[in-house]
Order: sequence, then C-alpha cells, then structure tokens
Amino acid sequence: MLTPADLHMILKRQLDLPDVYGMNWNAFWDAITGMVKLPKKITITGWSVLLERIPEEAKTLARLLNDYSLRYTTDDFTVAYEEKSETSS
Repeated sequence: MLTPADLHMILKRQLDLPDVYGMNWNAFWDAITGMVKLPKKITITGWSVLLERIPEEAKTLARLLNDYSLRYTTDDFTVAYEEKSETSS
C-alpha cells in the first residue's frame, strides 16, 4: 500500500531534498523554491497508481509542480506523468 509518507520519501530521494525536509507539502514547496534546484524535466511514473491510491496527495503534487512551473521557471521546465506498465517486456 502506498502512503503519503511513502510518496514524500520517494520525492526526498529522487529530488535530493535536504535532510531537514519535513515530509509535508509546505516543506516540499519550501524545498523546491529555495533549497534545491529541480531538474528541467521531472518524470513521474505510475501516475495512475498515485491517483488511485492517494488521490489527494497526487493532486497536490501536480498542483505544486504546476505552480512552481508558472512562478519560478522558464518554458523549459516540464513534468511528464507516465503510466507504469504492470508487466515487464
């Protein structure tokens, strides 16, 4: 089962958020707008799984990344929301 805490741990690890990251959305916003430099492209795999299992958290993540894109970046920042195949090829 995927939990909000799991999502924050993944974000911390994948985006190299600092050890002081508070594992909540206010801390995420603070981190991406002042503590770390985000890559030009973020790819989130398994988006439908996030929406199904923790829909409010997924929507908040998408909203914050969109707000970040609108306020702090140029046109080269993108977020790709990809499905993750349940089977391996």
